[in-house]
Amino acid sequence: MPRIGLLSDTHGYLDPKIFKYFEDCDFIWHAGDFGTIEVSDELEQFKPLKGVYGNIDGKDLRLIHPKDQQFELEGFKIWITHIGGYPGNFPAGIKKELDLYKPDIFICGHSHILKIMPDKSRNNLLCINPGAAGIHGFHKVKTIVKFDLEKRKIENMKVIEMGKRA
Repeated sequence: MPRIGLLSDTHGYLDPKIFKYFEDCDFIWHAGDFGTIEVSDELEQFKPLKGVYGNIDGKDLRLIHPKDQQFELEGFKIWITHIGGYPGNFPAGIKKELDLYKPDIFICGHSHILKIMPDKSRNNLLCINPGAAGIHGFHKVKTIVKFDLEKRKIENMKVIEMGKRA
């Protein structure tokens, strides 16, 4: 049963509390806008990391992290991208890819708005945006998400608020 630590939009700032909250995680997934290569490096040295680049990430991060990560884990098809939207508001290209790949879990960042919601029109696809973990942007509270995957079940989903943005 892998435990996942999920974050996005660090924008070059890695809150030290992340290491405490993700201490018991098996993997860290980052949904883009790392901000600096150092953020990626620190996370990768801490736990196995899967990440995607975001719109603010430079060439150095784009060489390491792809635009999309599509993979399977514990019987789930998972897709991580940075700019993805949410049920009822997916861009046309995302809708098409969702219909082709048919993931069970769709993860994105970019908006800095925490959302965890099913898309009932797509077989209860679970869409997760962990909000923003960094200090740049319009969000008021830094958020991350943690959950377990076990044999086609998502368990122990937790939203963690790490305090005010600034």
